[in-house]
Amino acid sequence: MTSFEVQGLSSSSVVSNEAPSATFFIALLAMGLGSFAIGVGEFVSMGLLPEISSSLSISIPQAGRTISAYALGVVIGAPLLAIFSTGRSRTRMLVVLIALYSLGNIASALAPNYEAMLALRLLSGLPHGTFFGIASLVAASLAPSHMRTRAVAYVMLGLSIATLAGVPIATALGQWLGWRAAFVLVGGIALVSAVCIAKFVPYEPPQVGGRVVDELSMFTNRQVWITLGIGAIGSGGLFAIYSYVKPTLMSLAGLTEMGVPFVLALFGAGMVTGNIFGSRMADRDLLGTIKRCLIWSMIVCAVFALVAPNLWLACVTVFCVGTVVVIGPAVQIRLMDVAGKAQTMAAAMNHSAFNFANAAGAFLGGLVIDAGLGYAATGWVGVLLSMAGMGMFYWMIIDARRNPELIGSAGADPRTGEATS
Repeated sequence: MTSFEVQGLSSSSVVSNEAPSATFFIALLAMGLGSFAIGVGEFVSMGLLPEISSSLSISIPQAGRTISAYALGVVIGAPLLAIFSTGRSRTRMLVVLIALYSLGNIASALAPNYEAMLALRLLSGLPHGTFFGIASLVAASLAPSHMRTRAVAYVMLGLSIATLAGVPIATALGQWLGWRAAFVLVGGIALVSAVCIAKFVPYEPPQVGGRVVDELSMFTNRQVWITLGIGAIGSGGLFAIYSYVKPTLMSLAGLTEMGVPFVLALFGAGMVTGNIFGSRMADRDLLGTIKRCLIWSMIVCAVFALVAPNLWLACVTVFCVGTVVVIGPAVQIRLMDVAGKAQTMAAAMNHSAFNFANAAGAFLGGLVIDAGLGYAATGWVGVLLSMAGMGMFYWMIIDARRNPELIGSAGADPRTGEATS
């Protein structure tokens, strides 16, 4: 028995010889395609700000606010659409959400002015968190008991592949044919995903007895809030480094403009690697993997701060920083275990938490740079945020041991929130 196998804190999954079917992997691929579309749609604006600025006759900082509008949409949409999803078929909701995402991006491509673009990017962000939340629940419910984290990670793999290949391709398309073409591409991919989900993801009937009050119970569950805090704070270091990796390596390590896509691809490759291999670790030892991921984040962030002036060592470290992303699926599974009947709300809010991590990491990284501490100091920001995440982790463990009644259902069924054993 591990140190975490106490009072609903089991850190390992049930051993099973159950083999997943081909239908299972096709369903994950269909949802992963939606994940890919959202990943491209979220990040492609960052590489097209000059084009958007020129086309809409606004400044680049103003164009940058369209990114903030999207992030605001994610935060607003997660709880509202989670409530709307209560008592409805999760598979049908997936189709509706990704179809809305498609519509929002195609509409963004048609935006006639800055004000319309801001509004349409906010609307595009609304389905983001709830899509990922419900897709995670559906993936976990389809998976054999020993593959829950891997199932969620495979859906999230679309985000990593978007970072690795989708965003550079869409950015190049936007620079070649105009920024509007990039959003049309995102809308098209999302629409294909909607068709594939409708066809290949097994139908899940509406949850019997699903009530809005059950979903709202998440807001009074301290274990859910602490778990969300692990992701919102502990993964902030990842974003503190990633947000400034281009100017950091260009100013300190002599990276050329032509080398930037290679470095970004390394980060994306690290994300893919972390999702694939880290999720296997989490299926064997969930809480242990969250703890080790936070320790690993401290190490790689510190190393980045020290080796940033050395281009080759910095590139290797950027790859390692990308692997920290596995904390997302691991935290998602932990939320399923503690959320009780608030499964959809907790799962959707997880993605609001990671958007908070993105914003907080970038903000704090910018503060230390503006304070004159240098670009490499973003690594030390990452160390501090990872340490804070570790503090949240131990708070979660201590709180669960002292208050076992706060555990919704360890090993809960993602469909119902009820215990599986």
